Amino acid sequence: MEQQHTNALAGESSPYLLQHAHNPVHWYPWGEEALEKARQENKVILVSIGYSACHWCHVMERESFEDEATAAIMNQYFVNIKIDREERPDIDHIYMDAVQAMTGSGGWPLNVFLTPGREPFYGGTYFPPVRAYNRASWKEVLHGVAQAWRERPTEIQAQAENLLDHLRQSGRFVQGVADTPAAGSLFTAAQCHSMFHAVMQQADTQWGGFGGAPKFPQTFTIGFLLQYHHFTGNAAALNQALLSLDKMMDGGIYDQAGGGFARYSTDAEWLAPHFEKMLYDNALLLTVLCDAYALTRADRYAKVIRHTLGFLEREMRCPDGGYYAALDADSEGVEGKFYVWSKEEVTEVLGEDAALFCAYYDVTEAGNWEHTNILRVLVSADVFCAERGIDVVTFGSTMDNCLERLMARRDTRVRPQTDDKILAGWNALLVTAFCRCAGVLEDDGIALRATELMEWLLQQFGVGGEAGRLLHTAKGGIARYAAFSDDYACMIQACLHLQEITGNPAYLHRAKAFSEYLVENFSDAENGYFFFTAKDQTDVIVRKKEVYDGAVPSGNSVMTGNLFYLGIVFDNREWVQMAERHLSGLLKAVIKHPGSFGIWASALLNRVVGINEIVCSGKGFERGRRELLAAYLPNKVLLSAVPGAADFALLEGRMEAAEPLFYCCRNYACELPVEAADVLLRQVLERDKLLPEAQ
Repeated sequence: MEQQHTNALAGESSPYLLQHAHNPVHWYPWGEEALEKARQENKVILVSIGYSACHWCHVMERESFEDEATAAIMNQYFVNIKIDREERPDIDHIYMDAVQAMTGSGGWPLNVFLTPGREPFYGGTYFPPVRAYNRASWKEVLHGVAQAWRERPTEIQAQAENLLDHLRQSGRFVQGVADTPAAGSLFTAAQCHSMFHAVMQQADTQWGGFGGAPKFPQTFTIGFLLQYHHFTGNAAALNQALLSLDKMMDGGIYDQAGGGFARYSTDAEWLAPHFEKMLYDNALLLTVLCDAYALTRADRYAKVIRHTLGFLEREMRCPDGGYYAALDADSEGVEGKFYVWSKEEVTEVLGEDAALFCAYYDVTEAGNWEHTNILRVLVSADVFCAERGIDVVTFGSTMDNCLERLMARRDTRVRPQTDDKILAGWNALLVTAFCRCAGVLEDDGIALRATELMEWLLQQFGVGGEAGRLLHTAKGGIARYAAFSDDYACMIQACLHLQEITGNPAYLHRAKAFSEYLVENFSDAENGYFFFTAKDQTDVIVRKKEVYDGAVPSGNSVMTGNLFYLGIVFDNREWVQMAERHLSGLLKAVIKHPGSFGIWASALLNRVVGINEIVCSGKGFERGRRELLAAYLPNKVLLSAVPGAADFALLEGRMEAAEPLFYCCRNYACELPVEAADVLLRQVLERDKLLPEAQ
């Protein structure tokens, strides 16, 4: 179909930008052409940031950006730039911080107005086409900003410079961390107990999770609780972690038919999700589900793990390699339409099985959400079957068959759009998840999948001739934009996990090369931590540092764990000390707000308890290594004595043995080797109970 309008986004690869390529708005991608135009014409820059799976981004496009009259105002007064937040998180972070500083809140779509010099001075999120929701209309905002720039440019410029100073200062959240003495001595058991109590104050002990609606998975906090339980034996920590996972798995945030998790729930009961599915959420949930399975050996976790892996293979894997970023919430312009059911349709598909299915999955004539039904489970299968005198095994088989039949019907519907760009960091999170799945399920096929994905990422995102340098995003075999610090951190972490399940020391050397590049190009030598962008990137007005663990982990928190690990493996005391300084510099914030610093909190636990430095050696050690990988050992470094690994300090004198031998060192002391992995496991687990339970 011939398009009436085409703008400068038509040459982009981002699905989100391409969605706007035929708006009547004269959109530009972020780049020198648009920025120079603003300078030459002394025009305000309107930066509009969103992402493909964002429901309200689509709403604002339909209401305003596709409207000819609105577009005419935007084209007359502004240089209009569209940004995919997942493609350019560096720019998104800066202007999101600015809008939050101005308004006290943020989100997407993010609409922010800049001076011709790129300094922000006004912004917000969604604006309706007419006054509504206690918000000004988009046209009113446009006219107001244009008039203000025309009549008070000096005042606006001063306001923008003040805000820019604030953004610069916010990046200096700690001073002098590089000079913190004896950082390791600052970490105590009492701090770990304080973090636990702070987490439990936010815990929803009825429905799981933390806080009220909207509810996000908060996998890092769940992981912290599992780890705290492992070190203390605290039952409340385990119960809250498992309750959170169980309620999500039973709720609408989990796709009961197709597998995989949506981004968040709009209610406290996990019923109604915001239906988009993100790669990173599913990678992170797989990882924490593996932790739960390793601790409990409950079959329901293994089942959801395999179901979610199946979803990823079926719906998010690119045939050429890598995994797509996201699936939209909407199809045919309606949020959730692809996923919901009427009782009439369920009855039509399932026939005589429909009544039992509807009773179990909460399907009613009136519906449980907006006059339709989201599949969810309100009572366990055991209780449901006991109440009805049904055999639970037969019931489970029947329900699985019903879900398969519903999936066949669902596959005839119009699918949500796929955001088919491939992001280095998110795929690296999936490599880590695959490694954990391969370990706890003892599945060589998943291990192979992890290896193949990593090799593809190294080929796709590596930069020839520049050791350690990576790119950020790819589509159609073409990678672009320099990688950010979180990309590096997640790739390094994935290499460490992949080395553990394969024994291949080449992945340790890869991790070392990436870490050296990161330290050289992203470090703040004066104040500590890693900047989000490299020192040679020139198109951002501020170099930010990300430290909060939100929907995705911060590069700084992941790198703290990486540096501890690599410092042990390569006997690099400088990296260990850097990790200690970074952890100590945020210590007060982590202890007070562990829900916002979940990975940091787990790193603090590991630092207090100590790291198990495990070596697998001797002929036939592989079976024992599988036992170790299947166990829950959150505080370990694991090396295998294989050809090519002799240069690691932990393997000195341990390379050859006629029979399997398993070594463990901890806190600068080594135990005698044992011949069976289960013996080593018992010793390690006994030593891990080092934190007396909090009173």
